[in-house]
Amino acid sequence: MKKLIVALIAGTAAMGAAQAQTTQPHAYVGVGVATADHENSSVGGLTNVDSDGYKASGKVFGGYEFDQNWGAEVGYTDFRNADVNYTANGTNASGRTKGSSYYVAGKYNMPVNDQFSVYGKLGLQHSERKLESAALNLKNTDTGAYGAVGLQYNLNQQVSLNAEYERYGKSKDFGAKADVWTVGARYNF
Repeated sequence: MKKLIVALIAGTAAMGAAQAQTTQPHAYVGVGVATADHENSSVGGLTNVDSDGYKASGKVFGGYEFDQNWGAEVGYTDFRNADVNYTANGTNASGRTKGSSYYVAGKYNMPVNDQFSVYGKLGLQHSERKLESAALNLKNTDTGAYGAVGLQYNLNQQVSLNAEYERYGKSKDFGAKADVWTVGARYNF
């Protein structure tokens, strides 16, 4: 009986230590592949605008988790260049769009079990889109709300994979749209 009690106490202590380790405050960094639609139906008086559609782009992010539920995160997404063809004043022309966005957000994480969790992020973002061609140069900047929902799978204590839907402010007139799908990996310190 004493051996059973000692085993139960040791097991409980080990589980408590493991749980405490996962809820300790820690920082993390990650990388991801983000994709947004670059299709543009109309851009300020231009007609027959045709773009590349969805393109894969790079994302880097980092954050700090205060406990198993609450944290803060910053990130940067560099939307790749996209070719665009359009008609202006009856003349066919082509150009290129490019853009980027960055954000700072609070994050709420809800563990489902030891491996899976779902999360939401809410904060501020700043986006910039440019359309450059021989005939015109347009620039659009937006500072506003940022939001995301996602799913995280923990491979182990340090490495996890995530998939999320992000919204970078209001709708964009040209370049990468505000709706972004991202998959990534992160490393916990």
